[in-house]
Amino acid sequence: MRYLIARCFAGFLLGFVASGAAAQGWATASREPTGIAPDPRTNPEAIIQVYGARTYGWKGIFGVHTWVAVKPTDARQWTVYEVIGWRLFYSDSALVVSHRAPDARWFGSEPEIYAEKRGAGVDALIQRIEKAAREYPYKSEYHVWPGPNSNTFTASLTRAVPELGVDLPATAIGKDYLGDRLVGAPASGHGLQLSLAGLLGLTASSVEGLELNVLGLSVGLGRSGLKLPFVGRIGPARAPVPEANASTRTP
Repeated sequence: MRYLIARCFAGFLLGFVASGAAAQGWATASREPTGIAPDPRTNPEAIIQVYGARTYGWKGIFGVHTWVAVKPTDARQWTVYEVIGWRLFYSDSALVVSHRAPDARWFGSEPEIYAEKRGAGVDALIQRIEKAAREYPYKSEYHVWPGPNSNTFTASLTRAVPELGVDLPATAIGKDYLGDRLVGAPASGHGLQLSLAGLLGLTASSVEGLELNVLGLSVGLGRSGLKLPFVGRIGPARAPVPEANASTRTP
């Protein structure tokens, strides 16, 4: 019990520190790559990676910003798909498709890889991600809570590619937002999810396990460990990705 309390406090503290660092100014916050993404110039194989990092400002106490990065076979650069809410101040779409470094810090916060798949067959999965991004229905909407937001978008992409087996953390607030639908697939694309506008829901999945969502905050238990608000998850460390083709990494 003391270990659990300590991890919860550590998760809260991490978010608090992230928000404090952000308070120093977003313009000077680091966006430098962290070196965890393969160099596309020396890695010809197709790769998909799903990332997340604590959000900028006070929101970092509660949640993460997530994005999906893809590199087709022989491509010399990454393509990153994400939703950025403040773009709606000057654009009619929050959807951003760029060639930025996929492992860059998110305004000071270090990113984490939630899933990775590479090798044979991945180019076809990338095409499905591109299609899901084009068809995302909330490009002109953004709500920090309960969604749609960046995590709603990422979930819509990973839902289209269940081969990734993505298990987004409890801190990915908005991942359970299904709009007007009450029933759908969870972010992994496996199992069943019941959701009332992202405010109340239940997920049962071979990937996510069992999750209860109350007011956008998730509690659950799955193969990745125990999932808690503020913390994200408590479980075994992520295993290194093997060199074999079409390998998968989850937290």
